[in-house]
Amino acid sequence: MKPQIAAPAGAPHARILGVGAYRPRRVVDNDEVCRFIDSSDEWIRRRTGIVHRRWAGPDETLEVMGAEAASKAMAAAGTDPARIDCVIVATFTHLMQTPAAAARIAHRVGATRAAAFDLSAGCAGFVHGLALAADTVRARGGHVLVIGAERMTDVLDLQDRATAFLFGDGAGAVVVGPSRTPGIGPVVWGADGSQDDAITQSAPWTALRDDPGVPFPSLRQDGQRVFRWAVYQMPEVARDAVRAAGLAVEDLDVFVPHQANVRIIDAMASRIGLPPTTVIGKDIVHSGNTSGASIPLAMDALLGSGEAAGGDTALLLGYGAGLSYAGTVVTLPQ
Repeated sequence: MKPQIAAPAGAPHARILGVGAYRPRRVVDNDEVCRFIDSSDEWIRRRTGIVHRRWAGPDETLEVMGAEAASKAMAAAGTDPARIDCVIVATFTHLMQTPAAAARIAHRVGATRAAAFDLSAGCAGFVHGLALAADTVRARGGHVLVIGAERMTDVLDLQDRATAFLFGDGAGAVVVGPSRTPGIGPVVWGADGSQDDAITQSAPWTALRDDPGVPFPSLRQDGQRVFRWAVYQMPEVARDAVRAAGLAVEDLDVFVPHQANVRIIDAMASRIGLPPTTVIGKDIVHSGNTSGASIPLAMDALLGSGEAAGGDTALLLGYGAGLSYAGTVVTLPQ
């Protein structure tokens, strides 16, 4: 009889054990951004809800911010770095094709025996990473660091009126580990590649190789198109994620969407049918849109302020370039 491959022996369930965040030192208000574009503080607040954002300094690299957030998450979880088996970094602003930012961050935090890789799914990347982490824990046990880290200022054209005022830098992280009860629900995810040009890069990196006169590639976004897509498509994804978790919308304590725009967040909450008691993350007001870092940053802010509490049931919903999306329901860490 031919020998069979051994089945993986993992944990029955997975949950988030701790959350951590890093916000750059420099606070940039709307008036400063408007030095580069024809806009105003009043217009930016009215259209997006953003009051200010954080921009990283030269010493606040992607790896530094990711490592700081990861260290805080491990401290909150009470998890020693030596117990981390895998490090997943959701980012699209790591400007080196190789090695992955995850490998450098794992080394920085002392997770020297962990697998490490980056994940590119734009603003939906963190929830993708969380789903992979939960499946990893259920398949083989152990602990997984999931980090969303972005230096959006590295890919911004500060004179582009469509994007310059929207984005900020930062990193957020969670530790995912074994649990006796379900703490991370099934993921509902997908992508609509027919709309891949709604959020894109102004030019491929090869353009710089072929023509040194080409401006450095920067982020481009069709804001109205993304707004309509998010408001009309994402509520159904959210409801599907809640149903996949075996819950009803009324069971949710907290809603933590990608921090793209306060008007999008409010419209989605209404279309999902969230009860008025549901706490809604709006970290964008003080952090701007931090892409793959926005959901863990918003989680950390809600837990830190006491608006959300350990044990609360939260819907996480990421969406962005691709156009990619991912939603899941989790129990917030104690």
